[in-house]
Amino acid sequence: MKSLLSQVNSPEDIRGFDVPQLAHLAKELREYIIATVANTGGHLAPSLGVIELTLVLHYIFDTPKDKIVWDVGHQTYAHKIITGRREQFPTIRQFAGLSGFPKISESPYDAFGVGHSSTSISAAFGMACARDLNREDYKVLAIIGDGALTGGLAYEGLNNAGASGRDFIVVLNDNSMSISPNVGAISKYLTSLISNPLYNRIKDEIWDITGKFDSMGPLIRKTARKIEESMKAFMTPGMLFERLGFRYLGPVDGHNIAGLIHLFHEVKKFKGPILIHLLTKKGKGYEPAEKNASIFHGLGKFDRKTGTPLKKTDIPTFTKVFGKTVVDLAEHDDKIVAITAAMQLGAGLSEFAEKFPERFFDVGIAEGHAVTFAAGLASQGFKPVCAIYSSFLQRAYDMIIHDVALQELPVIFAIDRAGLVGDDGPTHHGVYDIAFLRTIPHMTIMAPKDEEELRHMLYTALNYRGGPIAIRYPRGLAQGVRLSSDYKKLPIGVAEIVRQGRDIAVIAFGHVLYNALEAAAILESDNTDISVINARFVKPIDHDMLSRLALVNKLIVTLEDGALKGGMGSEISEFLKGHNINHIELIRLGVPDRFIEQGEPSILREHIGISTGGIVNAIRQSNYFQESHMTTFADFYKHSKVS
Repeated sequence: MKSLLSQVNSPEDIRGFDVPQLAHLAKELREYIIATVANTGGHLAPSLGVIELTLVLHYIFDTPKDKIVWDVGHQTYAHKIITGRREQFPTIRQFAGLSGFPKISESPYDAFGVGHSSTSISAAFGMACARDLNREDYKVLAIIGDGALTGGLAYEGLNNAGASGRDFIVVLNDNSMSISPNVGAISKYLTSLISNPLYNRIKDEIWDITGKFDSMGPLIRKTARKIEESMKAFMTPGMLFERLGFRYLGPVDGHNIAGLIHLFHEVKKFKGPILIHLLTKKGKGYEPAEKNASIFHGLGKFDRKTGTPLKKTDIPTFTKVFGKTVVDLAEHDDKIVAITAAMQLGAGLSEFAEKFPERFFDVGIAEGHAVTFAAGLASQGFKPVCAIYSSFLQRAYDMIIHDVALQELPVIFAIDRAGLVGDDGPTHHGVYDIAFLRTIPHMTIMAPKDEEELRHMLYTALNYRGGPIAIRYPRGLAQGVRLSSDYKKLPIGVAEIVRQGRDIAVIAFGHVLYNALEAAAILESDNTDISVINARFVKPIDHDMLSRLALVNKLIVTLEDGALKGGMGSEISEFLKGHNINHIELIRLGVPDRFIEQGEPSILREHIGISTGGIVNAIRQSNYFQESHMTTFADFYKHSKVS
């Protein structure tokens, strides 16, 4: 059969295909996605598991008039390809390329932008209500799965939507990461039965007729409902959803195209809240991904034939160093416990889980619960290390304030993926944690310049009982420095002078300190001697250090891999203003007040001016530098850019 994928530029192009053609198209999509992600990296296994579902949804429903809202969003590679983005697909997650997630501004087929978990039901139900308020006629579907049903927001949405009685469809993509259903011949038969149009017509007619009986009608209805519910509760896992007000259909094979077409063709005629339970295989069609779905959930470039990652280096990631350190410290302290929100592998806690299973807690995609759960442990004398990505910790803000900080409980927040994380883009950049944590009383916030300092910071945090401590560190490779065999406590709120200079000081927070050192070395050619300070702490900031700098420096540059508004630069600006220090020129470098797109972190840092070159240019363009160094226009032109 000739290529079908090359003929597909919109869902309209597949609606004339027969089942064998759709099956062939599914195979082509798998090959295209695997080949592309091998070169770009990305979320492979989730997208491979929903290819048949994606095709059938666009085949049966009139998209984009009918709205499909995806949960998490990393399941949407096939969706993007068949909705007019086939040629752009090799740019996925690249700078100035396609987003790795649904994005409203990218396509009318992306009904709602997503990147975090468990949001689809709430968003899609909002659309369904908007449809009814506008007296319009279209279908709204929420596609949830890949563990997203462990998130509490999903149940809030289910509870609201089910009680409403509105026309609304939820598709549960069960790839063994959320619900383990009871599957068997009787269950399949029941699904076939209750999706049959004749069954539903007779059921509805009986309901109408019995409703007219004055005395016996309610009893007949009650008895019939109990019989049906008892059968479903015994044979299927759908009773929970039925109790929430949904008509439950499933579980069904999510890779059977003919069966899915029949099911959704009939479901499209139904009214009211409906939940369809599909069984899928994460990584379907690519053996390495099927065997190691967690690894192939999201990964970098890999060898297409073997599935082996291409990048090999002896330098560890910050995440790996964190994981090794918490295991090492836990060997000597049985009060140390580790908590993650469905990110055991991603957060570097697999070894801890293996060695200390009784002290390891994976709470599912439930960051709010993770934080309050950690608070409960801390209140009883344990030392909880709560490892959560920066962009996901945002979801637990109330719990951080109310359940941890207010009670001064010593919870350690290991904030992975802090700063610009790269290819996953604005939904995953961890650039707000400094700002949203800095305002909370009793909170201590620190960031290591390298992996050695990360070890000491974790040791310091675990031996500090004065309240919560947050340690933020980036995604990716560390600096490759030599690790010592011992640990030392860092004095809380004390910065480190890494390079002594005069007139100009760069205060860096975290791993970007090494960019500051490179910039200082470059500026030596301008006879400019720069101090480089490792802030280490942004709360409490080192006031003594700032006072000393104010006595000898004319220019201070702050550097952080986080939002400028509310960040370390804001803290230092507030200190200078509060102490009436007005003679110092202050330049704040960080993430500007806009959402930063996806791309390699080095490209993004260059783009927003927090790379080595960005620091050099900012200093050379400062008022102090120009007044003290520039004598002619030619000199200014010569020094205006990094060669």
